Amino acid sequence: MDRLPVVAIVGRPNVGKSALFNRLLARRVAIVEALPGLTRDRLEDTCRWADREFTLVDTGGLVPGSAEPLAAQVRRQAERAIAEADVILLVVDCLAGLTPQDEEVADLLRRASKPVLLVANKADGPMQRSQAYEFHALGLGAPFVVSALHGLGIGEVLDAVVAVLPPAAGAAPPQDAVRVAVIGRPNVGKSSLVNALVGEDRVVVDPRPGTTRDAVDTPFVYRGRPLVLIDTAGLRRRSRVDTGVEYYSVQRTRRALARADVAVVVIDGPEGITDQDQRIARQAYEAGCGVVLAVNKWDLVRSIPPSQVEAVVQQRLGFVGRVPLALTSALRRQGLEPLMDAVLRTAEARARRIATGPLNRAIEEAVRASSPPADRRGRRLHIYYATQTRTAPPTILLFVNDPDLWSEDYRRYVERRLRAAFSLEGTPIRWVLRSRRASPAARTVGSP
Repeated sequence: MDRLPVVAIVGRPNVGKSALFNRLLARRVAIVEALPGLTRDRLEDTCRWADREFTLVDTGGLVPGSAEPLAAQVRRQAERAIAEADVILLVVDCLAGLTPQDEEVADLLRRASKPVLLVANKADGPMQRSQAYEFHALGLGAPFVVSALHGLGIGEVLDAVVAVLPPAAGAAPPQDAVRVAVIGRPNVGKSSLVNALVGEDRVVVDPRPGTTRDAVDTPFVYRGRPLVLIDTAGLRRRSRVDTGVEYYSVQRTRRALARADVAVVVIDGPEGITDQDQRIARQAYEAGCGVVLAVNKWDLVRSIPPSQVEAVVQQRLGFVGRVPLALTSALRRQGLEPLMDAVLRTAEARARRIATGPLNRAIEEAVRASSPPADRRGRRLHIYYATQTRTAPPTILLFVNDPDLWSEDYRRYVERRLRAAFSLEGTPIRWVLRSRRASPAARTVGSP
């Protein structure tokens, strides 16, 4: 599959690269705060302008020569984006003026021998716009003077990008790619797991919790099936989310769940399943994602029998319904194939359509095996007819005598029967109950 042309946004920290990224896309994708070093991983999204499509890449701030480990990882990510790019946008700051770091970054880009467009950002007023011309000294031509904050000069930049793009020959990523959100508490190994799966240092890894801030998409092919891995920020309890950056990171993670097919919930093997792990898994389940559990750092807890882990998982995450489980070690690249096999099975279960005949026969057998309990007035639920109305996740419409008689316990029982009959492990099942009485109104009950 041919790729789209790639346009990388680079520059030193805090020049407004993420703000420009959002403005070029005409939507807020990257987190923007007045903090240097906020962006660390490469963010990618498809940008459209003048009947052309290209992949736009936001990068962390380049600090040439820094020996600080996290800064060095961010720099390597930016350098990799430069190596893969067809066009580069070098962003500089009109408010700060020309700096030695700008000169070092410009020198690095000249050696890349690729089209470089100089973008002088933060030109929010006449004084800043007049200061932009000192950037001629970088030897990269006249700067495009813009304000990402106010949207000034953005069209001119996009026109210039389209003019130097290579001839159109690419294709957009396949629409049937399985989108997999990798979620969990901070520092359980989510980014390490993504890097192990793709076989490269695609996202920044650091022992300090909170390294990942944006939701980072990484296209990936496993056994011929296209996927998109979405690395996300760690989710803490709401009461502990105490900064603006962390708040927006959490929002990005929730949006990642909203567009994901499957959520891989990563837990720390030595710590076991915590209450927060349960909350995270439920959040993914309620978002309509299939759920797969990755017990990471398994190399540190091999003394525990896998059967015991399986029993604890099913007991604590029973609301998912036989959640698929993989024992992994991102550091040692172990358990990756079983994990991805479980992801694909769960994606297939979430997209499964059950014919009306077999569905009704399975429900009839469940009712024969265990009748619905009666309420305090002796009334008992009667299920007349069932049909699946949607997939992703499977949604089943039940015609019954009274939806209020559909109890939580009986829902779980019927779900267990259906999961066993139609291999629906790991996927939510949504129920819509409609009374056969005169009112046509339907309501959703049970699992979301």
